[in-house]
Amino acid sequence: MARDNYLGADKTLAQKLAFVFGATFVLVGILGFIPGITTNYDDLAFAGSDSGAELLGLFQVSILHNIAHLLFGVGILAARRHRTAVQYLLVAGVLYGVLFLYGLIANGNSDSNFIPTNSADDVLHAVLTLALLGSWAATRNEADPDLARTRTT
Repeated sequence: MARDNYLGADKTLAQKLAFVFGATFVLVGILGFIPGITTNYDDLAFAGSDSGAELLGLFQVSILHNIAHLLFGVGILAARRHRTAVQYLLVAGVLYGVLFLYGLIANGNSDSNFIPTNSADDVLHAVLTLALLGSWAATRNEADPDLARTRTT
């Protein structure tokens, strides 16, 4: 039963961080589909730089962009085990680094900007890259309680 308590005292920092990041991504993915929170909602396109919708009037989004946020919510599942939580923090950090570089290359209204991203997204992706990789670096050497349980049984 304690295994289902994602933020309980028996969870490692990596598990707690993976859960918080995952839940935040799910929330952002859902908010991207809510008119009012997403401005210019009528301009929400499936993909491409022609999507005029902006989350909170700041971050350019599309249906594909929102789906990507929802997929990063896998951190909620990764948080069940220490090892998968650490892996999630690393992989998500690397992927957000790639998204940051992609945004710099595909910035503006070019045909290669299919996600889409704007300057605010680029800054956020850089911050998320640092936060996720920093979380991975801070937690990668934590003792894995799952290994300790296996050894004692």
